Parts: sequence; C-alpha cells; structure tokens
Amino acid sequence: MAPVTPLLDKVSSPADLRGFSDAGLAALAGELRTELIDAVSQTGGHLGAGLGVVELTIALHAVFDTPGVKLVWDVSHQAYPHKILTGRRDRIRTLRQRGGLSGFTRRDESPYDPFGAAHAGTSVSAALGFVLAGQEAVAVIGDGALSAGMAMEALNHAGAAGRKLLVILNDNGRSIDTPTGALAELLQARSPAGFFEAMGFAYRGPVDGHDMSALLSALRAVEGEAGPVLLHVRTRKGHGFPPAEASEDKWHGVSKFDAATGQRAGSGGRSATDVFAETLIAAAAEDARIHAVTAAMPSGTGLAAFGARFPERMHDVGIAEQHAVTFAAGLAAGGMAPFCALYSTFLQRGYDQVVHDVALQGLPVRFAIDRAGLVGADGPTHAGAYDIGFLTALPGMVVMAAADEAELARMVVTAAGHDAGPSALRYPRGALGGAAAEAAPQPLEIGTGRVLREGADIALLNFGARLGAAEEACAALALEERTVTLADARFAKPLDAALIRELAAHHRVLVTLEDGAAGGFGAAVAAFLAADGAFDRGLAFRMLTLPDVFQPHATPAEMYAEARLDAAGIAETLRRLARR
Repeated sequence: MAPVTPLLDKVSSPADLRGFSDAGLAALAGELRTELIDAVSQTGGHLGAGLGVVELTIALHAVFDTPGVKLVWDVSHQAYPHKILTGRRDRIRTLRQRGGLSGFTRRDESPYDPFGAAHAGTSVSAALGFVLAGQEAVAVIGDGALSAGMAMEALNHAGAAGRKLLVILNDNGRSIDTPTGALAELLQARSPAGFFEAMGFAYRGPVDGHDMSALLSALRAVEGEAGPVLLHVRTRKGHGFPPAEASEDKWHGVSKFDAATGQRAGSGGRSATDVFAETLIAAAAEDARIHAVTAAMPSGTGLAAFGARFPERMHDVGIAEQHAVTFAAGLAAGGMAPFCALYSTFLQRGYDQVVHDVALQGLPVRFAIDRAGLVGADGPTHAGAYDIGFLTALPGMVVMAAADEAELARMVVTAAGHDAGPSALRYPRGALGGAAAEAAPQPLEIGTGRVLREGADIALLNFGARLGAAEEACAALALEERTVTLADARFAKPLDAALIRELAAHHRVLVTLEDGAAGGFGAAVAAFLAADGAFDRGLAFRMLTLPDVFQPHATPAEMYAEARLDAAGIAETLRRLARR
C-alpha cells in the first residue's frame, strides 16, 4: 500500500515549498521520509545517508531559489529526497533500474542537478566553479568526504577567492564505515571553528540537522552573507527508520527490504571480496610483512575482518586514495608487503601515485582491485572498466584477473610472494563462481595461462571474470558441431607469449575476451601479435571488450547483454567468425 502523504502530494517542484509555513515544512519531513523508505524498499539503493538529510533537503529548497541557485551534492548518494522534491517523484520507484532514475545526480536528468557526482570530494570545487562563472551555488559535503584531499584543495582556493559561497558540512559521524583520522576527531570537538576560519571561511553552527526551525533560521541567516561560509550541520545517518538507526552501517546501501519490518532480501552467498579477504588473512598469518590498506572502505573491500584479526596491520586512511597508494608505497619501501585494496573506479583517483610513487620506483605494492567490470545499479560512475588499460601501460607492473574462486585465491598468494615489483589482481562484485578456492592455494607462475577446452579453427582467449559466459558459449557451439579452443590468460602483463603463439599458429581466428574497455588486454595481445608477425601469416583477430560508451545503469546481466559479452553475445560472435 502506498504511503499516505497529503502534504507531499502538494509538492511538484521546490517552488511549492516556499508557500509552506515553517511548521508545515517540519510536518512535510515526516512524509518525505516515509516516501523515501517505501521507494527504496522496492528498488534497493543508498538509504541511510538520504534519511539523514531529509530536513536539510527541504530547508535548502525552501530557502534558496533552486535551480537558479546551484545545489551541488557531494557524492550525491544522499540525493533521493532531492529527486522526490524536484519533479521526479513519479519515477522514484524506477531508481537504479534499467531506463529509470540514476542513484546519483546527473546533469542530463534534471535542471535541479547542476553537476553530476558519485565519487567523494568534488562538490566544493564544482560549486566554486559555478561561483566564479558568475552564479550562486551551495555545496553539501559529508564529514567523510571532507577527508578527500581534493576537498581540502577546494576549501583552500575558495577561502582565498573570498567570493560568496555556502558550504554545508553534513556531519553525521559516518562515511560508509566510521570515519578515521584527526579531522574526524576535530569535528567532534567543542569548536572546530578555528580550522575553517584559518581556511578563510566564516564558520557557523553547529546546527541540529533534524530541527527544521533551527535549520531554516541558520540558512536564512547565512543566505545574506557576502563571503565564503561553512555551515556545520549535525545529522544522524538512518534517522527516522529504527532498523537503519540500529544497524552498524546505518543502512548505507541496501537490497530490497520490507518497509514495515526492515527485513532485507538475502545477500546471495559468498562473494569474490570474501574469497580475497579470507585468503589474505591466511597469508598474513604466515607472513608478518603483510599489511592491508584501504580508503574508507574496510567493509566494502572485506578488510574489516582482516582488521579484526590484525589491527596493527590494518590501515583505513579515509577517503584519500592518493594518500592510500603512496602510503602503501612507503610501507613497501620500508620492507613490508602491503595490499592496497580499492574499488577499480576509486583506484582511478590515485593513478598518478600508482605511476610516480609505485611503478617508477619498482615498489612491490599489491593492488587488490575490487568491483572490476560492470557493477550494475551504480552505473557508469562505478564501472570498473579502465584499470586493465591504465595498469598494463606501466613498465614492470604484473596484472592478473581471476576467472573463478580458485584462481582468485591463487592470485592473492601469488601477489603476496611477488617482491620484484608492483602487482595487481582484479575481481568482480558479487559471486565469482567456478572452481572453489582450495584450502592451501598455490601461487601461479608469473605470466602463464591455461587451456581449458581444445577445439579447431577458432580460439577464444579469456582474461577475467567472463570465463563462465565463455564456457557457456563454447558449449552452445559444440552442440552445433563447431568446436572452439578456450584458454584463460590469467595475466594481461606479462602476457603468456608461448600460449598466444600456440593459439595463433593452430587456429584461423583468435578472439580475446575481457570485462574492460577497449585498449586493455585485447589491445596488448594485438600489439604482441603484430610485433610477432602473426598477422603477416593471415591470422584473423577480434577483440571482445566493453563498448566505447558510458553504459547506463541496469542489472549486471542486462549490461553485459547490451555489451554482447554474455554467453549469447559471445556465441553469436564466434558463429559469425566460423561462417567466414
């Protein structure tokens, strides 16, 4: 049954809020929160952060003349209430579904989304850009995102610029996990005013972010100030929904659930992240040099369990991927064996450090790259599509991708024992499947692949987690009396030269398969074959990669089908080549 929301039903745009009394806006908050809970219970998504900013969202749109005033949400996973109030309520139950609303702000979705986001620390920079372009802007940044170096750089610039800019610090004492570091401690102190004033901001607050009257008064007061102002608002992640308030993660990201009881849908079994974490813990028990580094994602990367077992060797550096990479490089230079565990999409933020501080110095930092490939509902901002290309470009870098649980476990121990230089192992979100990890996994020989199925005429060389789909495709062709040799490369760098030469010499067509963008594994194989003269001998070659677009959000299965990297798409490509 749909929630009863007589006040919310009167709101078709933020302009309608400006006709409410202050008491009416406070009452509206309850209805908006109910609508949010009901909608996300049907779609899944980010809930806790949005629950915490219901009153703040209403107050901002009531006081400021949006969209004329540019409202920039940092990360924007908390922007579902904002979407409901800005003409998208009728589509809110399409959230994160194929063809539906994005889980983040998008410029092409609404004029009320002036700047797209999904990574942390960008809001102050973007808002300052609007201001210096002659427009009025408000940035809303969380306490966790404030630890991003980019946010500090933006505050430094904005304070010196001296122009009118309101930065709202949404301080809920949470990131995804509990914030760490000196800044988190500063914000909990009696008066953090001195820090922001030293940066050139007038500090106002703290204000109770769930007291509508106090919020409205504070926003109206700062609206008329001429220079940069930071308004400190204290909120509670998950506020107003007891299951979220009681949960350790405050329901940061959830699957579908019962809106009345809070009962969540099942998790779906053991994930690749679990396999990585379990194998790393076992390796660390044998090797005291192993340290784990992550950037505000101990739960997401599986390292919370590592930290419980080895607290002195677990380092959560906050939302600071650049620092995470160089800190890991320092550990490696100091004789340790660090694993730097980051999502693929967030490793992008530390790429200069991967190049300059790790690869250039040949330091044995092990990059554990979670969420490689397509991630589904989080869409293009979180797709792990580019790491193969940008890592294989680096001299001395070993790049591995796991095709099943057993291979992932072997790659973890391979990386643990590889001290000659940097290495990376990539694995997808969710279950990896295939052969289960062994109790005592053995390391791989660097740069060696494997042949899984012998065939004729066509060879398919896989790299990474699409192996299951490749096996289905080969099985389908076998029923049609078309046999395909299927090999798993394991390594994109160094390539298994002997395996590739063997496949090229004994097959008319060679096809590569990867869950990454063009310019990655297939491009490396093509360059090798060209240098080796294989094309001079008439070899036909094709690369199966993600398409050269930012794919919109959908389920992973739908996205891989659109990319023609599902079993049906792979099989059709092989059939077409077989008919040539």
